[in-house]
Amino acid sequence: MLGKLFATFAKIGAFTFGGGWAMISIIEREVVDKHKWIDKAEFLDLIAVAQSLPGILAVNISVVVGDKLRGLKGALTAAAGTIMPCFFIILFIAMFLTPETITSNPTLRAIFKGIRPAVVALIVAPVITSARSAHIGWKMAWIPTCVALLIWSKLPVISNPILYIVAGGVIGYYLTTKSLRRLAETNNHKEDK
Repeated sequence: MLGKLFATFAKIGAFTFGGGWAMISIIEREVVDKHKWIDKAEFLDLIAVAQSLPGILAVNISVVVGDKLRGLKGALTAAAGTIMPCFFIILFIAMFLTPETITSNPTLRAIFKGIRPAVVALIVAPVITSARSAHIGWKMAWIPTCVALLIWSKLPVISNPILYIVAGGVIGYYLTTKSLRRLAETNNHKEDK
């Protein structure tokens, strides 16, 4: 299992461009669909927790998955699998390619220009699948859209993502407890009748 964990996360780390959000769809396909190590709802919760923790999103996800499957050894193995390919790729680039080399070489410029749209697609795809899994329909799409625009605005107070994480947690807690109270009251009324 440790070898399978390392190989899976090494493949994810080696073949994903664009950072954590671009990796999410590949991680989901490997961990949820292919290996069935966790289910879709748990994966969605995992993304929320991984985003709220400091560090790299893909590493945070790999640590939690590894820990769930094989404890500390699994967490370390999965994290190493995610980090090592990226480390060696960046090391190779740093050794042989300088920023001047990239900008002056038309072939490299074309390669990086071609990667950009693919990275955007890799980032948008998990956003859509996560929204579907969280049952966020078009009626609720205004909330993440407004939050994204407010963060993008770069205004000092309202562009802080921590504000929206805390606000989302508080509002979610309030709405959930309110819903549970209403459900309990409904059940009590049914029992009284």
